[in-house]
Amino acid sequence: MVGANYYLVSALPKMGSLGTPPPMGLAEMLEHVADSPVARQTVATVLLADDLVKRQALLAGETKQAEAVVLTAEQLRDEAPLPEYLAPAAHQDDPAKAADSVWAAYFRHAAAVAARTGSEFLSAWVGYEVGLRNALAEARAAALGLEAAGYAVAKDLAAEDEEFSAVVEEWTAAPDPLRGQQALDRARWDWLERHDRWFTFADDELTAYAAKLVLLHRWGRLTAQRQSEQ
Repeated sequence: MVGANYYLVSALPKMGSLGTPPPMGLAEMLEHVADSPVARQTVATVLLADDLVKRQALLAGETKQAEAVVLTAEQLRDEAPLPEYLAPAAHQDDPAKAADSVWAAYFRHAAAVAARTGSEFLSAWVGYEVGLRNALAEARAAALGLEAAGYAVAKDLAAEDEEFSAVVEEWTAAPDPLRGQQALDRARWDWLERHDRWFTFADDELTAYAAKLVLLHRWGRLTAQRQSEQ
């Protein structure tokens, strides 16, 4: 509802461009929408994706510490089971397949939240993220001479009207993984700029703000990681 969200949207701090410091914390964002029934669900769903990214980095040894927002600290460190709607149903003996299973479950959960709340933004965001993830999986498989179909997740949720060849090409040409990730996040930011529902005061505007906030925090983590390696 527009009226109910006027204060929530107006009270959000101004956000800069990609690469600028985040104007607020992710847990702070979740707390900001705690009293909005719909936005609380959709924002938490977007923030959960970032928790899963951080969890995957921890399990892969790419980072040694991370802070959970939606998951518990134990779930982030794989010291406690994930929520039932995320638990991988199979491939427990194969870390890569287990990770794919978690992401497939996540995207289906996010699509269900979008349908339940009527969030057009969240539905479109899921379609974009699934499409991008699968385009990258296809590129990896092709480079290794593997069958791409076995690495795609939730293909039925992927956006059909998005073109990913340019961002995949930039990601492939990146000189190192960190620059490759930054190329992907620039593409994500550009997509959010086109779909952020700015000045509508709708629940989706809050959700889009959360998605942008995640990218600012992720960019900051990548920058800090690069500096620590130099």
